[in-house]
Amino acid sequence: MNIQVLKTFCLVVETGSINQAAKSLYLSQPAITKQIHQIEAEYGALLFNRKDGRLLLTESGHVLYPFAKSIVQDYNQSKEAVIASVAGYESTLKMGASLTIGEYLLPGLLGKFKKENPDFHLSLYVENTPKVLALLLDDMIDIALVEGIVDDTKLSIDKIKEDELVLIHAPDHPWNLKSEVKIDEIAQERMIWREPTSGTRAIIENFLNEWGILEKIESYMELGSTQSIKSAVEAGLGISIVSRLTVAREIEQGYLHEKKIHDAELKRNLWMVWKSKRFTKKSVQIFMAYIRAKEKR
Repeated sequence: MNIQVLKTFCLVVETGSINQAAKSLYLSQPAITKQIHQIEAEYGALLFNRKDGRLLLTESGHVLYPFAKSIVQDYNQSKEAVIASVAGYESTLKMGASLTIGEYLLPGLLGKFKKENPDFHLSLYVENTPKVLALLLDDMIDIALVEGIVDDTKLSIDKIKEDELVLIHAPDHPWNLKSEVKIDEIAQERMIWREPTSGTRAIIENFLNEWGILEKIESYMELGSTQSIKSAVEAGLGISIVSRLTVAREIEQGYLHEKKIHDAELKRNLWMVWKSKRFTKKSVQIFMAYIRAKEKR
């Protein structure tokens, strides 16, 4: 059995359709069916049942899929490593970062890292936390730096920094006359959120839920970027809770005001995340050591 048969099996599982798998691989449906029969004969087990026009995994199929996925990923990595070795595989570094880290923390760090390692070839993907972790799990990147919750057992994590989340409002907001606000007062304002998949939003919602006011917030807006949230708050459209990393300059210059919450403090951890593998290339090892030395102080 060759690796292509396992690739086809995984694709059929993920699309739930022989037709879709055939289109993706530019093969005929009979060719895909033949490969599925081949792998079933190899393992001596039925791997799919058909129900309501969809293919559903049998118990044997559920057992095989994670092994097949791992074999395909290991094959792809080994092929990439061997092909790229002549071109300096060990000096390439593909990173992923969640939006706050990628836009506000990493640029300065990467500038200094590049000066210390001029021969390294760096690439950075900036997305929300779930998308970055998906890239890592699919071996599209070598390492990730994210905020938010990381609970996948296939991933290893290391805390690199603690970040404070702060309550902000416009300079002419009535809160400007107060030194602090009570947690219940937040529910009376128009809250401006990031999108539901944002790691920062998940942490804030958990915090407000613990204080029993999340369900009391009826007036809100959702915006797709931290910059748009800052602009909306500055324009007096509402309040928000954001990372201090993202608003330090605006607070210092007076465009936004920070307000303490009485008897409450909201902090979250920033994580370095990677997949545990037998082999970790040199560039990843050096970058991990650099981040730990610079940020874990």
